[in-house]
Amino acid sequence: MVKKNTSSASRRTDIVSAAIEVFAEIGYYRATTAQVAERAAISQPYVYRFFTKESLLVEALEVSWQRIETAFRQVLESASPDTLERGFIEAYEAILAAHGSEILLQMQAQTIREEAVRKTMQEGMSRIKRLVLNAFEESGMEEAEQRTSDFLARGMLCNVSMAIGLPDLMLKK
Repeated sequence: MVKKNTSSASRRTDIVSAAIEVFAEIGYYRATTAQVAERAAISQPYVYRFFTKESLLVEALEVSWQRIETAFRQVLESASPDTLERGFIEAYEAILAAHGSEILLQMQAQTIREEAVRKTMQEGMSRIKRLVLNAFEESGMEEAEQRTSDFLARGMLCNVSMAIGLPDLMLKK
């Protein structure tokens, strides 16, 4: 029985990973669950065993937000107050390089009006903002709120830069 649960959990993860790639490549509205199933090497009915198309997008977005949150928490565990912001930047750059499809998916989701998607995006961004703001405040950084807004804005610019293949948009520090 445990093996079946492990297998189901693994298949669920495979489906979400496939969805991230398919949605990022061709867009949420153009993508089908059949394409996701094909990418995950399973049947379409098996996708529906776990997800609707919208719940699959929500799950994929949550994976992407959790990845950022986990990376930033790791920075918090190791960075000194004077290297905190640089640590966050490097962590985010590593995510962009290794998991760019997740960021492309987040960018698309910013324009999707379905309530569950909007809520996931709002909650994810709010969690990251709180994490960064608290870290900046606890480190004694002056103007922590402004620095947090600037940090998040630069992150959004990083996303655009990566998405359109224009690295010149990024200011090198």
